[in-house]
This record gives sequence, C-alpha cells and structure tokens, in this order.
Amino acid sequence: MGSGGQACDLVMFGAMGDLALKKLFPALYQLHRAELLSDDSRILALARRDYEPDEARRHIRESLAGQLHESSLEPEVLDGFLARVSYLKLDFTDAPAYPELGDWHRQGPGTNTLVFYYATPPGLYGRITANLFSAGICDDHTRVVVEKPIGHDLASSRELNDQLARAFLEENIYRIDHYLGKETVQNLIALRFANNLFASQWDQNHISHVEITVAESVGVEGRWSYFNSAGQLRDMVQSHLLQLLCLLAMDPPSDLSPDSIRDEKVKVLKALSPLTPERISSHLVRGQYTAGTAEGIPVPGYLEEEDAEGPSHTETFIALKVEIENWRWAGVPFYIRTGKRLPEKRSEVIVHFKPAPHYIFDPDQKHLANNKLIIRLQPDEGMALQILTKDQGLSRGMRLRQGPLELTFAEAFATDRIPDAYERLLLEVMKGNQYLFVRRDEVEFAWRWVDQLLANCEECGAHPKRYAAGTWGPVASIAMITRDNRSWYEDA
Repeated sequence: MGSGGQACDLVMFGAMGDLALKKLFPALYQLHRAELLSDDSRILALARRDYEPDEARRHIRESLAGQLHESSLEPEVLDGFLARVSYLKLDFTDAPAYPELGDWHRQGPGTNTLVFYYATPPGLYGRITANLFSAGICDDHTRVVVEKPIGHDLASSRELNDQLARAFLEENIYRIDHYLGKETVQNLIALRFANNLFASQWDQNHISHVEITVAESVGVEGRWSYFNSAGQLRDMVQSHLLQLLCLLAMDPPSDLSPDSIRDEKVKVLKALSPLTPERISSHLVRGQYTAGTAEGIPVPGYLEEEDAEGPSHTETFIALKVEIENWRWAGVPFYIRTGKRLPEKRSEVIVHFKPAPHYIFDPDQKHLANNKLIIRLQPDEGMALQILTKDQGLSRGMRLRQGPLELTFAEAFATDRIPDAYERLLLEVMKGNQYLFVRRDEVEFAWRWVDQLLANCEECGAHPKRYAAGTWGPVASIAMITRDNRSWYEDA
C-alpha cells in the first residue's frame, strides 16, 4: 500500500491532543488511503499518557471513527494505516529520555527523512528543540513543523525562531498556517496568474476595494485563558488574514518556487500603511461579544464563559481598513473583519471591481454596475463572478439583472470531498516543498505591523465595543465602511 512521496519517519509530539486527533491523524489516514505515503513511512506518536502501543492505536482508531465520514473508513485500509503507528510515552521536558527517539529512527529503513511535528503549546517549542539538539538527533536534513502562534509579539517571535534555528536549517523549518493549504487559497495563485482576464485587471485602475471576512459562529470553546492573552488581532489577523491579504495583493512571482512567492508576500507586508494613533478611530473597530443566541440557542457573553477569569479588554472581533502603499494598490482599501460568535461560520474574499466609466442604463440600477468576484474558503469552497445581464422578457426593456458565473469545486470536479488543508500541508512537508509555509521574515514583518497597531490602540485607549452574540459585530464596524459609502457584503 502506498507508492507516494519521499519515505519519512514522522515523530509527532502531543499525539493525543486535539490537533493531532482531529486534524493530523485524519489527514495522514487520507494520505495513506490515497496511496500517497511511501511504503516505508512510519509514525511515532509521543504523549505523556501511560499507554501501551496497542492501547494508543485503539484510541487513534476510535478518534478516526468519530472524525471521518463513514464512506472513508475502510477497515483494511485503517488496519494498514495503524500498522505504521508506534507509541512512546515521553515527558517532553525530560532531556535524558530523548535518545529513545534516535533509537526508534535508527531501527527503521535508514533512508527515511526524519520529520518532527510539534502539535503542542508553543511554550514547549524551545524546550523540545533544545532537548532534540542536545540528544544529537538533528542533522542538516531533519525537518520540523511548528504551528502558530510563532510568538505573541515580535520579540518573542524572534526568540522562538532563534531557538528553532539552533537545531534546524531555515529551509527545513515548516511554519504551518493551515489557511495556506485550503484548495481555494491555492487557487488564488492560479486565478490571478494563469488568467489574463484577472491578471490584467488586478490593480488600482480596475478594483475599487476588497473585503476579507473570516467569521466564526463559536465562542472561545474552553480556551478562554489562552485566547484572553492573545485576542483576535494576534490569533487571526497576524497569521491567517495577513497571509490572505498577501496572496491577494502580491505582485506576480517570477516562478512558482517557494522563495519567489514568499519574496512577493514580504513586499506586501513591508508596504502596509501603519495605523497611527490619528487613524485608529477611522480604520479600526474592536469588539467583545455579550450574551445572545447562536443557532437559536442562548449563549453566554465572553466575560460569562465557564472558564472566564474576570474583567478583560481582549477583543473577540476586529474590523480593519488596511491600505497598501505601492503603485499597484494606491487608494484601494482592504476591509478586514474577523470575530467569534457571529451569525455563521464563513470565510470569503470579495473583490469589488470599478464600474464602467460611462453608464448608459436605467439610473435607478446604477448601484448594480460594479462586478464582484466572490472567493469562498468555507463552507462550499469555490468562486463566483457576479456579472450583469439583460433581464429576460418582452416587457422589461433594457433592465439589468445581477447573477453569478459560479464554480463550486465539489460539483465542478465531481468529487465527494475536497482534501483537507492538513493533507496537502503534510504531503508537502514529506516532499520537502516549502511554498505553502511561512518564512521567518514573513512572520516577523507581520508581527512588526501588529505590534505597532497594538501599541497605538493602548495609546488611544481603543477598548472593545460590545456586540450581542449572533450578530455581525459592533455597529461601529458598519459605520467604518459606511463612511466610505460602502457596505459589507453579507449575501450568503
């Protein structure tokens, strides 16, 4: 079974945690099922629980049964996948125990690339890395995968990156932002640079403004303490939303090599206009949810969550008006919003094109005159281009109607499911391909901009405004975009 990519020994720290059980093991199973894992690839699950190997595999089996669609669970395939999995109880802070990892690797084929995956809290990254280095396990070919957040500000980000750099080469450090593995996000590159229809229109001459919305219907889900120290700006804007912004705004790369793409993304981060104290009131809205309803069920406010620890000025919603100071985007605002306890789970980009220079149709329909490109990341990944056509009928004259040219990936490509982002990301790690991952300077330029924004918020005393759970955030976020004679796109 499996003739796919490069043979790897994948060592997973935190293998019994939510990330591993809900995302990593299902993704690895799907890769195995699709025969994209080499026959010799192996998995070592590390956790602090006192499991026998068979007991750990049974726990993983039960978790997969709860996570995957029934049509994906094939007993023989599942048995074959679990045969790849070994288990070792390990205290991640216990340096003398680490040589066992090297022993396990040496017992394998001997040609497998060693990959470490830190599915742990970021606070453990430095200790784990130091222990691996002191045990002499890492060499110039060893890879490591780390999850966000990469620090909580620029200084801590640099410290964490320095710790990783002591044991691993930069080319072997894979900083995951799972949004970059989504099918639609990948299609942004194809859409922009393979279609001259869009490539020739993708600038301030033809685009009036862009919206990016990442909405969550859930609250903090038992993570109050972590979230309260981060907030939506650190947790979502610094990583996912700025990465999306970079892919939307970057200039064409010279080729599809990892560094060509990432060089262009860094140029966007460098060109972000700072939100100075004078601009905070007109370019930023912070919010915090209060009690309300979610899908018809009463839910508590942020400060009343079960694990809440007292008063807080942490934002659970943020809306930003972001400007990019370069030739391509001069005068084009990017409106960004993300929040928890919003009416629905939805991630999408709306590109608003400028209307034709001279309008000749009914004046009362002039508001329809600009085309929109709608890029859906979730749910129902796909794209739609809103265009204008003549309304049908003999009595309607030259009345216009708006309708979509739509591409829904699952329907267009006759597939029952779209691969999860982690499937693509794990596969690229095993291939040694960095283009879906974030380079150190990307992380640090993003933190530099966010740190300045947070400092200016403190200086201005820009505390979160309240919004009821189940609504689209504070009224001030509507006012922010209305001042520019625009409105948020909320046509589900």
